[in-house]
Amino acid sequence: MSTVKIMDGNEAAAYIAYKTSEVCAIYPITPSSTMGEFCDEWSAAGKKNVFGEIPKIIEMQSEGGAAGAVHGALQGGALSSTFTCSQGLLLMIPNMYKIAGELTPTVFQIAARALATHALSIFGDHSDVMAVRQTGWANLFGRNAQEAMDMALIAQASTFRSRIPFLNVFDGFRTSHELMKVNVIDDDTILKMLDENDILAHRQRSMSPENPSIRGTAQNPDVFFQSREAGNKFYLNVPIVVSQMMKKFGELTGRNYKLYEYYGPQDADRVIVIMGSGSGTVEETMQYLNAKGEKVGYVYVRLFRPFVAKDFVNAFPKSVKKIAVLDRCKEPGSVGEPLYMDVVNAISERSSELGITNSELKIIGGRYGLASKEFNPAMVKAVYDELKNDVPKNHFTIGIDDDVTHTSLEYDKQFSLDKQHLFRGLFFGLGADGTVSANKNSIKIIGDTTDNFVQGYFVYDSKKSGSLTVSHLRFGKNPIRSTYLVNSANFIAVHQFNFINKYDVLKNAEEGATFLLNSPFSTNDIWDKIPKHVQEEIIAKKLKFFVINATKVANETGMGSRVNTILQTCFFAISGILPKDEAILKIKDAIKKSYSAKGDKVVLKNFEAVDKTLENLFEIDYSKYKVATLFLLKFISQPDN
Repeated sequence: MSTVKIMDGNEAAAYIAYKTSEVCAIYPITPSSTMGEFCDEWSAAGKKNVFGEIPKIIEMQSEGGAAGAVHGALQGGALSSTFTCSQGLLLMIPNMYKIAGELTPTVFQIAARALATHALSIFGDHSDVMAVRQTGWANLFGRNAQEAMDMALIAQASTFRSRIPFLNVFDGFRTSHELMKVNVIDDDTILKMLDENDILAHRQRSMSPENPSIRGTAQNPDVFFQSREAGNKFYLNVPIVVSQMMKKFGELTGRNYKLYEYYGPQDADRVIVIMGSGSGTVEETMQYLNAKGEKVGYVYVRLFRPFVAKDFVNAFPKSVKKIAVLDRCKEPGSVGEPLYMDVVNAISERSSELGITNSELKIIGGRYGLASKEFNPAMVKAVYDELKNDVPKNHFTIGIDDDVTHTSLEYDKQFSLDKQHLFRGLFFGLGADGTVSANKNSIKIIGDTTDNFVQGYFVYDSKKSGSLTVSHLRFGKNPIRSTYLVNSANFIAVHQFNFINKYDVLKNAEEGATFLLNSPFSTNDIWDKIPKHVQEEIIAKKLKFFVINATKVANETGMGSRVNTILQTCFFAISGILPKDEAILKIKDAIKKSYSAKGDKVVLKNFEAVDKTLENLFEIDYSKYKVATLFLLKFISQPDN
């Protein structure tokens, strides 16, 4: 019986890596660092893997060192793994070639992200994994935290059987840091997925004076080529093995996967091909368009390496006429990006299986979402609309305005599918002020106590501490596939008053939304203290306007500058997600879990802050200011006579 837990992609992947490893070599690198941190904490706490042992966690001085440590452990017959991304993954390339060339089973967990080119970016795309696609590692792509966990186990079982090392890939930040409900795989299921004979065979191949062998030799031209080709049979076996493991996994968990999976009607004429978290956005948009009478679908690529042309082509409906391939990377100077090139080659070689000639099928490619650039339904719709054209634009970009080389597609910036979700919240905080932690607690409270699906995504700039953070929260009765920022919010909380002067915090508020402001001013003075454009938006959008002086409550209860607990209480009190009294009990339970290690005094201070909050939370009746404000706004907008 699986347990449902709120977790992000990093924790989901690290959970399987820890449970199936004896050695984890780590080196912290954003955004994959928490994977290593989780394993370090679990090991220090004495948590055991599925073999009844506590894995050894070794922190190295570079990612290259971590890969070398894993390589050495594998040669000794240990079950070993590591976690990395971006430049860290590039530093592992020499060892990756050796590990693959020596047919050694392992899985590296990759929170895929951008590589430093003209500038450093810590954010997510597929640049790093595409840069190592030639190393001989199999690549499995998951699209959310659940799949990060599931693919990690499928990859682990597959690597033992096939002897080909695997990368378990999921999108940096969008999946690695997004919170959702995950069905945690229990130890019994993990053990059933792993074949003891496969593990024993790996141990028997280890370097040992009792079983001497020769490896790592130099080879001359007379035999090197032949040896490289001798590995072909192992790679040809990978898709067979992965399919078997996916089938076995489905029987054990009820979650069924395919190497290449088609979603949509069987008579679709336009199809998108995609990997990673962006597929959730594509699926939402596809369903919307089909409900409007269109015939569109998409193919999700899970096994990117080895790329299996036959299975890929057979995933398409026979009705397909036009295909758009979306790559989350840029390969300057190439004929096309990696996934696009594989799709073109696969269909060129196997088009007869679709029952069409190459001249009847149009394939275009485009780039999206580099360095976590927004990818929303409006952009997906633009791609599907482009495919309607007789000559659709090839090698396009979507999501930017390319006024230099004119590659971009235009899209309707007002188009949104966000209103399908019951709750869409935006929380503006300051890095290290506790806003993100409070929202993570809120998600866990709602996820654990209701049958709602939940999603939490947190936007920081690269400086993090001391700069703006925006928490994007969604809750609802239906699965949440919206892997993009909230753009139509029905709840907005601003935890730092000065933000209303610096940012357009109400830009994405829908009509009738709730607006919570942490204000140092009294309820009588607050309306005159907020900027005129904010007054105008509150009135125009008919917002419910609440204020609290959270700093005052924090000072009175000895909380110092930490206002997160106070504002979290306000959120539950006015959002209606849970009954108020029940929500307060849950907040206090969360406080106990979070702060009990710091002593009863800290816990009691937080309790007092919760109790004092409701006394200091006020709704502002701005109707008495409304006429005067509208008159003033109209007056100052009049041109000089």
